Amino acid sequence: AAAARGEAAAVARITDGPPELLGRPLLVRPDGSYEGGLGGHPELDRTAAADARAMLDAGRTGSVTVGADGSRCGRPLTLLVESSVPPPRMIVFGAIDFASALVRAGKFLGYHVTLCDARPVFATRARFPEADEVVVDWPHRYLATADVDARTVLCVLTHDAKFDVPLLELALRLPVGYVGAMGSRRTHLERNERLREVGVTELELARLHSPIGLDLGARTPEETALSIVAEIVAERRGGSGLSLKGAHTPIHHETGEPPTAVITSVA
Repeated sequence: AAAARGEAAAVARITDGPPELLGRPLLVRPDGSYEGGLGGHPELDRTAAADARAMLDAGRTGSVTVGADGSRCGRPLTLLVESSVPPPRMIVFGAIDFASALVRAGKFLGYHVTLCDARPVFATRARFPEADEVVVDWPHRYLATADVDARTVLCVLTHDAKFDVPLLELALRLPVGYVGAMGSRRTHLERNERLREVGVTELELARLHSPIGLDLGARTPEETALSIVAEIVAERRGGSGLSLKGAHTPIHHETGEPPTAVITSVA
């Protein structure tokens, strides 16, 4: 029911433990509240809810071990936590031609895509029909009230210091998964200096992917969008961005994160 309403929720069940506790569901919400019970000590429910909430915050589905102290039944238990989360957000700032291609690429990857620009003549539904939302507002003002989380990606394509600096000053201090900014290497260096002048630290600057994207030799908006989403996937999944040809690294990196908005059912 929560998934049908577009709300995040997790279900925790004991899959390895005393037979009388196996399979009972505990429903956990993002605020930490929960319904149901695992059938053991109340402290077990509280411990399981805390573990499930952490998994839910990351949008992950997987197993968690509860130690003997937390289980209150004298032995460790294994919980299966199934998270159902809405699609992750991609917010694209700057209503330029490259943004149109990036919106399409983001939708292809399953993101809920928002296009934001302060100029109403450019930020229109006609120019960005694939976007889930088209917002006319100053980028930093919109971001200050936007609902973001650790899976959110922010792509700054504005190319204008009066937009970029206040936006990135805020973005680099938010708990989001990715922040990238378009521009030449000269623009990148000048922008970094402006950000330092307003108090952005070197540690915060290190989070910024700029110039945005992987080096694919991209020229067209579509190729550039491909380079950007390739970098986003590599960042999310722990990839190197290097060619697999001749490499001896694993093709699939085990980050513990499931595909976007997947609900795993266990019979």
